[in-house]
Amino acid sequence: MKPVVLEEPGRPRRSPLRFWLVTLATLAMIALTLSLGRWQLSRAAYKEALQAGIEAQKDYPPLDMETFLSIEQPATEMHRTVHLRGLWLPAQTVYLDNRQMHGVAGFYVLTPLALEGTEQAVMVQRGWVQRNFVDRTQLPPVDTPSGLVDVQARIEPPPSQLLQLGADLPAQPAATADPGPTKAADAAVSRIRQNLDLAAFRTETGLPLRTEVSLQQIGPASEGLQRDWPPPALGIEKHYGYAFQWFGLAGLLVILYVWFQLIAPRRRR
Repeated sequence: MKPVVLEEPGRPRRSPLRFWLVTLATLAMIALTLSLGRWQLSRAAYKEALQAGIEAQKDYPPLDMETFLSIEQPATEMHRTVHLRGLWLPAQTVYLDNRQMHGVAGFYVLTPLALEGTEQAVMVQRGWVQRNFVDRTQLPPVDTPSGLVDVQARIEPPPSQLLQLGADLPAQPAATADPGPTKAADAAVSRIRQNLDLAAFRTETGLPLRTEVSLQQIGPASEGLQRDWPPPALGIEKHYGYAFQWFGLAGLLVILYVWFQLIAPRRRR
């Protein structure tokens, strides 16, 4: 007589098809997460090379004004130091709001510089000044020298754009000798902006302003302004963090597969 094999109740037999489907799906997910992790590492390496290029540009000899004016593609000379001479145009000074330096909120102060012997002007990010936290419309004191000035700066992209609700007021003409409290407040508000589009500012003011590039004045604090400019935020650490997450997820998939597909069934048997 043949022996009768009794199956343990409540425990279905494993299907080979299900086993291989789970295996293929797990391998596909592991391959995907590993490829995403490698891609994040490649992005981090690219930005590290970009950071090295920025530091190298800063170490090159400064450009004089003639060389600066002859640059057709400023992107090739980005972050280079340049020496310029010209006149400040203080009536068109702009205060970019919600800009931080050393964790303190304040303004980036931008003033156009009319270049000597040319019909060109360039926007200069002159520095940072702390805002008045009691009266938002009160402009902090900033000294603007008159006459010809020598400016040492770096070639930088236009100021970054922040999230903005509503539109800024247009620039006002230079104030009269006694504008009155209401007009003075309106003029102050018009100088305070969340963002600045150089092309729109050129149309608004009629200045012969270069719009593809701006300058970032460097040097010690002066004229009521600090110039400890933060380095470009390339987000290299972010890519390493994402790569760690993807590789960690791949390792977790391996652990779960080994446990539920190999170890757990053998323990039950």
